[in-house]
Amino acid sequence: MTPRDAAGNPGPPGQPGSGSRWSDLDRPPLNAVALRRGLLREGGLWTAVDVVPRTGSTNSDLVALAAAGKAGEGTVLVAEEQTSGRGRLDRRWSAPPRSGLFFSALLRPAEVPVARWGWLPLLTGVAVATGLSRAAGVDTALKWPNDLLVTVGGQERKAGGILAERAGPDGVVVGVGVNVTLRAGELPVPQAGSLELAGAVSTDRDPLLRAVLRSLEEWYGRWRRVGGDPSLSGLQEAYAAGCATLGRTVRAELPGERSVVGEAVAVDGDGRLVIATREGVREPVGAGDIVHLRPA
Repeated sequence: MTPRDAAGNPGPPGQPGSGSRWSDLDRPPLNAVALRRGLLREGGLWTAVDVVPRTGSTNSDLVALAAAGKAGEGTVLVAEEQTSGRGRLDRRWSAPPRSGLFFSALLRPAEVPVARWGWLPLLTGVAVATGLSRAAGVDTALKWPNDLLVTVGGQERKAGGILAERAGPDGVVVGVGVNVTLRAGELPVPQAGSLELAGAVSTDRDPLLRAVLRSLEEWYGRWRRVGGDPSLSGLQEAYAAGCATLGRTVRAELPGERSVVGEAVAVDGDGRLVIATREGVREPVGAGDIVHLRPA
């Protein structure tokens, strides 16, 4: 039988019954109507929620829409599948259709000095971890600056990531990718994980997405109301409490082929990771790749 959508139209390639290697009846599509009903409200942050079956990158699409004047603050773009999802350092992100949460949101924090916008990916991390803890019952830790970690079989695994990009002079698009139902045989690398493999009590993506976006609205509003102050908003404390990098021996791979090894001791007021080296120097790192060398 040819698969059909809720309106009775034939489903696209990759839907159950299509013969695609990713076909899976246990991965139903998101319900865009229900998502809008649950998230859009007068006076709220979210102003539009659109779900597309497939795209290259929700971040790229939303940045382009913002540049064309076709998206306002609070626009959320969700994809059932991303074919060219991107992480930091231009790393690629791919997963089977309907196996995760892949979305981007447009924010315009006019009340916050641009110097504090660097907190937005960290804020998003706190919001995602909080939302997933509530809705999926999974303890999600944060690896500085933008990775989401879960525990699978006693091992720390990356289950998601965050990418923030400027959208014109007054906007930022924050993109989130989270593996929800990836099985062991579908993992792109052995170090990857998913909420299902971490023992989530629920992998229903509709309530998971609603919980994450409500948490993001809550944290963003709190941060924006105090002019982006990470201390007054409670963001700096919350990030430190959930950061698996702190207290670890790490190696920071920095621009210019330089590296720093030491203990990650703090996240400072600018969102930088402070590393205490063996030479007794405390070096703040604002950009780079962090490798955990010692378990917490």
